[in-house]
Amino acid sequence: MPIRRLATCIALLTLFVTTLAVPPARAQDKTVTLKMSSWVPPAHPLNPSLIAWAADVEKESGGTIKAVLFPSEQLGKAFDHYDMARDGIADLAYVNPGYQPGRFPIIAAGELPFLIGNATGGSAAFDEWYRPFAAKEMKDTHFCFAFLLDPEAFHSRRKIVLPQDIKGDKVRPGDATQGAFVTLLGGTNVQSSAPEAREVLERGVANTIIFPWGSMSLFGIDKVLKYDMDEPMFSTTFVWAMNQAKYDSLSAAQRTVVDHHCTSESAEKVATPFANFEHAGHARLGAEPGHEAYKLTPEQIAAWRQAGAPLTTKWAAKVDNADAVLAGLKAALKRHGALAE
Repeated sequence: MPIRRLATCIALLTLFVTTLAVPPARAQDKTVTLKMSSWVPPAHPLNPSLIAWAADVEKESGGTIKAVLFPSEQLGKAFDHYDMARDGIADLAYVNPGYQPGRFPIIAAGELPFLIGNATGGSAAFDEWYRPFAAKEMKDTHFCFAFLLDPEAFHSRRKIVLPQDIKGDKVRPGDATQGAFVTLLGGTNVQSSAPEAREVLERGVANTIIFPWGSMSLFGIDKVLKYDMDEPMFSTTFVWAMNQAKYDSLSAAQRTVVDHHCTSESAEKVATPFANFEHAGHARLGAEPGHEAYKLTPEQIAAWRQAGAPLTTKWAAKVDNADAVLAGLKAALKRHGALAE
């Protein structure tokens, strides 16, 4: 082969290999900056996880997808975060579907009592189960992933051991299912987002709250209440939702990067530091002066399970093929070692 032709072939081969080595996003994509909204305060452990998630996206995109996190309801109230993602007020939003009762009936299965054992493997399982339903139930946004809260129970000014202790009480629930339970037991619901919870308790508008353990201290609620029921009764569902128009505006290569980070593995990765923080709150809150963390007897737990049974019936009435849907969730939780005993 003539030297000139050989040199040409080598040059073309080098160009080809170099092109393969450079991700398409680096070569031609415009840089975009995503607005991420979180309604929890800056010190909350979820925020570093979301920032780390965004850093991974930026790295894989070759620096063409950047993001800025706005915590503490800077872009809008906690109750509004789904609509903020839908309307583009935020490009990505941390959503509690249970803040809007009845709007997202399928995902509310994750709120049923005595179902979720933990929020680490539980988040991967929950996302895996809900992903096929999200395209219909959350079609206004681009679904990224769903995850769970570490199991929670009642914290109050007085010791609550049996379902009848809720009768006549004023309770701040964390989602619609918890609210329905309070009503079922003869209590009164006091609606507020997590950032507003301490104020309603300090003012006496509510006496009791269903809340995760680590966040009791983070939101200052431990300064108001004394008795802490140490039983894994409820979980709360969350979604990381993206504005559909923003997703569609990305290049094909950039959309692929986002897709790589909108998975069940991503759900578990983001949820784990949050879950560990909340779980560590059991020991921290239990050791605080003036606090009494207490377990329930088997008989008391049986009474709570019986009292909560109608919640499943109520949920099933709003969901097509509910038995199979719930069975699918339980199977996913069992595969991931996260089904409550």
